[in-house]
Amino acid sequence: MPKFYARRRLSILAAFTGLIASVGLFNGPTASAALPTPVSAATARTYLASLTVATEDRTGYNRDLFPHWITQSGACNTREVVLKRDGTNVVQDSACAATSGSWYSVYDGATWTAASDVDIDHLVPLAEAWDSGADAWTTARRQSFANDLTRPQLIAVTDNVNQAKGDQDPATWMPSVTSYRCTYVRAWVQVKYYYDLTVDSAEKSALTSYLSNC
Repeated sequence: MPKFYARRRLSILAAFTGLIASVGLFNGPTASAALPTPVSAATARTYLASLTVATEDRTGYNRDLFPHWITQSGACNTREVVLKRDGTNVVQDSACAATSGSWYSVYDGATWTAASDVDIDHLVPLAEAWDSGADAWTTARRQSFANDLTRPQLIAVTDNVNQAKGDQDPATWMPSVTSYRCTYVRAWVQVKYYYDLTVDSAEKSALTSYLSNC
């Protein structure tokens, strides 16, 4: 085959592959950025090694002690900001409520087209944070934790999956999509490290095991 035609076939194939990838036929779900990219596995392992190991204490926990969802800008609260960030083709009304769009849940691989089917998960749950040191925080710090858009702490996922997770840590609950588990534990450790929260022994063992496979 002449080089010209070989090059032409390759260029056509490359263009076709790019087109398919752009419409998501090869890539599957087309959700947007989702939560901020967590630290690397190596950094997470270093962070984990520095965390204090302590027994959890839930005495006095109340979800209302973590004010959420607060206004972020205009009419938009934290939930609506995350719905917009994590969704695809999200349309919001004048009150910032999502009226259409689609959301791919990285925890279970489901896609939803109604915002009511999606919860905003606190990756490190509020009760878990309380058990791990947030009971000594000011209300302002707990509010910052509950509405943190900078760390990998908030993510839009299937509502009943989030509810099934509840306040469990990685020793007893992990996303069913196994390919996401490395991202999940890296994010978990980063959040705990940033907020100087403790880990219990079972939690640390589970995190160590998952991170060793990242």
